[in-house]
Amino acid sequence: MTLPPGSTIGIIGGGQLGRMMAVAASQLGYRCNIYDPHEAPCAAEVSAAFTRGDFTDQQRIAEFAAACDVMTYEFENVPVGPLAALGQKLLPGTRSLEIAQDRALEKEFLEAAGAKVATWRRVDTIEDAATAEAELGLPLVLKTRRLGYDGKGQSWARLAGDRSQAFEAIGRQPAVAEAGIKFEAEFSVIIARGQDGVVRCFDPPRNIHEGGILRRSIVPGGPVVAAQAAEAKRIAGAIVGALGHIGVLTVEFFATKDGPLVNEFAPRVHNSGHWTIEGAHTSQFEQHIRAICGLPLGDPGLVDGGAEMENLIGADIERWPELVAEDGAALHLYNKGEARPGRKMGHVTRLRADATFTDR
Repeated sequence: MTLPPGSTIGIIGGGQLGRMMAVAASQLGYRCNIYDPHEAPCAAEVSAAFTRGDFTDQQRIAEFAAACDVMTYEFENVPVGPLAALGQKLLPGTRSLEIAQDRALEKEFLEAAGAKVATWRRVDTIEDAATAEAELGLPLVLKTRRLGYDGKGQSWARLAGDRSQAFEAIGRQPAVAEAGIKFEAEFSVIIARGQDGVVRCFDPPRNIHEGGILRRSIVPGGPVVAAQAAEAKRIAGAIVGALGHIGVLTVEFFATKDGPLVNEFAPRVHNSGHWTIEGAHTSQFEQHIRAICGLPLGDPGLVDGGAEMENLIGADIERWPELVAEDGAALHLYNKGEARPGRKMGHVTRLRADATFTDR
């Protein structure tokens, strides 16, 4: 079903991803209503309406849904239960959420879809951690099954006996253990699937992380990423198809000597796709709006030769005067208030006609 301009899109979550989705939606003539438990979420500033409510309040969510023509979400850690009653009004649906929220279910799904992942084991007890160490070897990483992001909920065991310390570090929560892998690069495939089943991918950026948080995304991502891009896009297409996913989905990969290895997927627009606002003919945010509203997907091709996106994290936001004065720099500030360490406060994108990856 195609929603005409003037329709209302409900966005569950009021962070920067919701903010940028709302901006893209307004350019296509849609109104957005933000649902979030906070008093003044940054997405509400650029939206036609704001509904304050808890993510667990099923009645409040139902009232919110009644005021919207279609609904979507900007992050995957929203409880699935209250959303289940929304049915086909919620795009993507709850299946993508349920799988993405649990690392064990996610890995089982990915393997069933034909993707390669790091060798892994479920860990519920310290005895399970010992078994994982014996079977996977060292180093290995323990990751909580739920609520892990930006490096949170993870701890490495690198030496014999470290497993106990690593299990304590993640709060003895249900987890997965993954064998340490050797990789040449990290990259992502941002893919969109429309209601008509059409699938389109953006050029894969190479991603540089610091302290578990994305620092830079660069496209084109260099020869290592280019060599594995076609296979990675094929895998991403298999994932969205198996999920029946409508909208944007992001698959994070490791480039290894044996080909692309999936780290995880996010059933939404993604930090590593922010460069598409200036660097692609259709941004990831507009692409998501097009998909959930039943519009044809746009052209994901590069506008110029390439682009580089830099996250502004914590105190980086204090550089805004120099960045806003920099020729060719596109500055995006999220107006999130306090600049806490590790908090994403904005980003800047620079288009480069001769962009190439440099590991600086």
